[in-house]
Amino acid sequence: MFIVVAGAEKTLLSPDIVASAKNLGLDDVWRLSGFTAVLSNIMSNVPAVLALRPFIPGLDDPERAWLVVAMSSTLAGNFTLLGSVANLIVAEYARVSGTPLSFAAFFKVGLPLTLVTLLAGTAWLALGF
Repeated sequence: MFIVVAGAEKTLLSPDIVASAKNLGLDDVWRLSGFTAVLSNIMSNVPAVLALRPFIPGLDDPERAWLVVAMSSTLAGNFTLLGSVANLIVAEYARVSGTPLSFAAFFKVGLPLTLVTLLAGTAWLALGF
């Protein structure tokens, strides 16, 4: 996972692509939080943070941006079983113990939990706390 992300960073992320983060509007706390949450569920939360690493220093407030990325990638990990490697470990342990945890059962709880916590965390950081 780390090797793939590092390889992609070295081969795909030119200075022009990194500068294009301004065009994505990632300086906006809400947009960065949503982007991070979606990316975290596409590629898992740790690789998402690594993939965003080159873009953060060029944003208007990198310190706040790192807080947003940390918060939203962590909380977005609760959205689906694939959102975090820890979820997969728990699901596998549950299966071996005789209590299978399906994607749908996890999502039934993960969806509202993730939405509420992401909204609260993003609002908190948007207000500057």
